[in-house]
Amino acid sequence: MKMGLVSLFIFFHLLSISSAEMSNKVGICYGQLGNNIPSPPESAKLIKSVKAARVKIYDANPHILKSLKNTDIQVSIMVPNEIINNISSNGSLADQWVRTNVLPHYPYTKIRYLLVGNEILSIPDNITWSNLVPAMRKIRSSLKALGIRKIKVGTPLAMDVLQSSFPPSNGTFRSDISGSVMKPMLQFLNRTKSFFFLDVYTYFPWSSDPKNINLDYALLESQNITYTDPVTNLTYTNLFDQMIDAVIFAIKRLGYPNIRIFIAETGWPNGGDFDQIGANIYNAATYNRNIVKKLTSKPSIGTPARPGWVLPSFVFSLYNENQKTGPGTERHFGLFYPNGSKVYEIDLSGEISEEEYKKKPLPKPTNNELYKGKIWCVVAKGANRSELASALSYACTQGNKTCDPIQPGKACSKPDSLVWHASYAFSSYWAQFKRLGGTCYFNKLATQTIKDPSYGSCKFPSVTL
Repeated sequence: MKMGLVSLFIFFHLLSISSAEMSNKVGICYGQLGNNIPSPPESAKLIKSVKAARVKIYDANPHILKSLKNTDIQVSIMVPNEIINNISSNGSLADQWVRTNVLPHYPYTKIRYLLVGNEILSIPDNITWSNLVPAMRKIRSSLKALGIRKIKVGTPLAMDVLQSSFPPSNGTFRSDISGSVMKPMLQFLNRTKSFFFLDVYTYFPWSSDPKNINLDYALLESQNITYTDPVTNLTYTNLFDQMIDAVIFAIKRLGYPNIRIFIAETGWPNGGDFDQIGANIYNAATYNRNIVKKLTSKPSIGTPARPGWVLPSFVFSLYNENQKTGPGTERHFGLFYPNGSKVYEIDLSGEISEEEYKKKPLPKPTNNELYKGKIWCVVAKGANRSELASALSYACTQGNKTCDPIQPGKACSKPDSLVWHASYAFSSYWAQFKRLGGTCYFNKLATQTIKDPSYGSCKFPSVTL
């Protein structure tokens, strides 16, 4: 009888540990790619103000870790991509990294997750791919040797690790990584009882195919749109579940049906370029409020393939980060502007009702359909002059007669200014190469405009979506 009580006690103790570890509370990603974002102490206040239960940072910034000291906020830190190859074959280097970046803060800052790299398998670098799991093993061995057992080791992966994702039951990892990287990674995650960290953005598949994917289905706003997987007969009411289950089936296909999913990033852009459909405050608020409601539901909802399973998560991101590269959406995922004001009302605890949110109406979306007019690509305000000259030179060497009209004596040669000539070159380049993947970016030197910059007989080439 006593043994039975002891066994029962152990069972409930383990259950309580598991429940604590698998809390359905939502966290926030704290990126730092901005030259105007608040200090770590101010950021810590903002993190608390939206009731984030966890924080994910993309390094091991000691100032941020110090600002989260003696709080109840769980923290995820990251080994940078650049040192993965070295750590993978050098246990001493792994020990040194842990001693330098974890020990000074642990356990007073609740570091609970240590991610090795960021979306490594989306980068065309086979050497780092093969070194990723060995690096994860080295980092975990270092933690274990130092007596740190509460930190889970993993790596965040994007949806492009899948070769097939539709229907969800056909979820399959890419052939170039399935056996060589994913199989040993899943073995490691299973053995260490860690998580499969996954970045899930419904915005990207929807925005690339808005005619065939319903916006409400992507925003978790759909009331009567469903999709039934023809193989499993599982019915989906939103794109988020569909994407996660595709990964779950891919994991299962390699023989690991019970590895837990952790949403390492999810979110929706609150702004973007003229050619980026649906990136607006209304959709961002709608998506993030709905995802928080789903993820914090009690009892947990899970997904059709795993009903009732908890999905721990991080929403991306804390700030609009003005130094992120790429399309405009990349700089517009924040819950806060750099001045600390909210982009829209949001509470990550899931405690605010829809009625409360409605008291502060959102701006109506104006770009849920593709922009119909012409768009030009011109020099951005404050562009660096020396960098601009190099970008002009690059644009003029691409394509067919890209810069002929700005040559001496031609229609666009006057005024003879670097900004004028670069603006023409950028527009001409983009008009030729957009369909091939060319962008209006030029390392932050360019921006889109719907105001025709043409002047007199000088006609700027444009893009029509």
